Amino acid sequence: MVNLDWLQTFCTLVETGHFTRTAEKLAMTQPGVSQQIRKLEQHFGQPLLLREGKSFSLTEAGDRVYHQAQRTLSQLDRLERSLQADSEVEGRCRLASPGSLGLRLYPGLLDLQVRHPGLQVEFAFAPNDSIEKQLAARQLDLGLITRPARLPELSSQSFADEPLYLVTPASVTQPDWATLEQLGYIDHPDGSHHAGLLLSANFSQFEQIDQLPRRGFSNQIGLILEPVARGLGFTVLPAYAVAAFAQPERIRAHALDNPISETVYLVKRRYQALPKRFSLITDTMAALLQAVN
Repeated sequence: MVNLDWLQTFCTLVETGHFTRTAEKLAMTQPGVSQQIRKLEQHFGQPLLLREGKSFSLTEAGDRVYHQAQRTLSQLDRLERSLQADSEVEGRCRLASPGSLGLRLYPGLLDLQVRHPGLQVEFAFAPNDSIEKQLAARQLDLGLITRPARLPELSSQSFADEPLYLVTPASVTQPDWATLEQLGYIDHPDGSHHAGLLLSANFSQFEQIDQLPRRGFSNQIGLILEPVARGLGFTVLPAYAVAAFAQPERIRAHALDNPISETVYLVKRRYQALPKRFSLITDTMAALLQAVN
């Protein structure tokens, strides 16, 4: 690797056109300047200057080295200044969560970006396992998942609670087991898990989701409630997915006698020191999730 001090000295010499003025500008001796130029020429294996008495001109190689050195030193200077800045309201933020959480968080994070245009919010909807893998591969900065992190290179902390709701067509006011059997279940990727948690805590008849007729399935978080709204069945969904449904008058979310919530975990790479802007991001996400509970 070429010594950056040599490049800086060379660029200063080219720009001042004089060894003495270069030495004064860099607080060096004139022999020190000459020595660094010779070391740079030895590094590249060819002369960079054509010396003519006390003056000089650039060789073709010297001209190429000068222009590349300018770009390199300028890029390093910008990098150093950007690292020192560490703004609370500027920079890239790569985030991910499962679908229900994303429905709640993403619009609110876009509102935050509108207020602080220097932020760059990149939000992915993904399952827990995928979020963990992307964090470990440094493709994300922060993730929210609905269980503790399993990969050893990640750390997780309890961040919020997301209630689960039994959701029926709006016409159902008091759902009992017979009503659920008659309606049938609208399944989704986490359907068995969510239904098992909520129904087992509230209906003694429940043993497994296969007891109930399966009336349909959707893997699109924004569409799972559409067949419910049309009277085709019931489902169990997290609160944020229910709150995001565009036609709430067509469904009814039931708070059962034994409420069940999933814990939401904030996950990042272990020992990672995040830039200051992520304090604003996490505070905003916490406020958004609290607002629904």
